[in-house]
Amino acid sequence: MTQRGAVFIGPTIINLDFPAPEQDILPGVQWGRIEAFPSPAYWAYQILARRLEVNAVNFKLGRTLKEEVGACLLGGHGIPAAIGLAAFNKLKDCGAFDAQPPSEATLYEWLSEPIKTGKKSVRYRFARQKSRYLSVALNRLDVEMPPTDSGRALRDWLTSIPGIGHKTASWIARNWLCADDVAILDIHILRVGVAIGLFPKNLTVERHYFALEELFLAFSQRMGVRASELDAVIWFEMARSPLSTQVMLGNKLPSTSGSSAKVRATKQRHSNPAQASLLI
Repeated sequence: MTQRGAVFIGPTIINLDFPAPEQDILPGVQWGRIEAFPSPAYWAYQILARRLEVNAVNFKLGRTLKEEVGACLLGGHGIPAAIGLAAFNKLKDCGAFDAQPPSEATLYEWLSEPIKTGKKSVRYRFARQKSRYLSVALNRLDVEMPPTDSGRALRDWLTSIPGIGHKTASWIARNWLCADDVAILDIHILRVGVAIGLFPKNLTVERHYFALEELFLAFSQRMGVRASELDAVIWFEMARSPLSTQVMLGNKLPSTSGSSAKVRATKQRHSNPAQASLLI
């Protein structure tokens, strides 16, 4: 027995059929219900609804590979997304990604200055460390031609640069090539993977990156979606919805009067298939 979800596009209703909730997508991992965040069926619905609404995820952050490396290298690892992007935009405006790479000292000088994010000015963390890593990366890109025939080939090349680990290299490769042969195993992907039973709790990114990646890639393949789409949609949903994260972790939702509207909205969108389209 299948289950059905609906996508509303103006006056048009498009029905989508999914496997039964109790059916396994992989051994030990059930499809679950499409309205039951964060089930596999829930994510499959989100991706297919995006496609139907012509709301594709734009991966690229930069116009060149140098810019893409800079944007990803300046983000992640405890750097909030808004601050990482603000730092990237500042360096781009300063000409850091032009034909002639600036010196490490110049990069550090730029990163050490206050960075505007909205109405605030903040200091970029790890300015000295990231200046060193970025300087090496930009100089390598200036004299070498990295392989771009596959995401894994580009990732392997990138990980030979100091400061670029498997996650950052996968992020760059996914963004630049729209690659589906790598996975960006950040905290959001890991939490969802553990919650649905895809990732064993005893595996860690530091020691078992490739084993976890293979599970994620097999999962997306069995789901019938691109791995690049899947990790992007999970990231967007989790990063922009702290309440979703709390629900998934089994924590109690806040009960103060000031947040009751948000709580109701979160409960509604996770319990009603029709409301799920509002997420995208």
